[in-house]
Amino acid sequence: MKPLMIAALAVALAGPALVPASAQAKAIQSACLSSDRAQGNRQLCRCIQSAADQTLTQRDQRTGAKFFTDPDAAQDVRQSDRRVDEAFWERWRNFGDTATALCS
Repeated sequence: MKPLMIAALAVALAGPALVPASAQAKAIQSACLSSDRAQGNRQLCRCIQSAADQTLTQRDQRTGAKFFTDPDAAQDVRQSDRRVDEAFWERWRNFGDTATALCS
């Protein structure tokens, strides 16, 4: 898979049944498991969460989990000129690269 593909896959896997990110410690895994496209693939979702744990803070994970229900928000952050958004997007890309390496 291409480096950003896993991050896109994570966003694509998200379904509408996302438990509020503030209420959970594993926001990425939960969103993955809730998606229709994941088809209950717990091993893949655990692997993606492991990559998130290695590369993203809990706050970054909560921010990224919001992309699962609002993909336009991801595009807004990606295109933003704000330094904080650029820094987050770099971490998000690193997460995608790590997830690709670990989970492919």
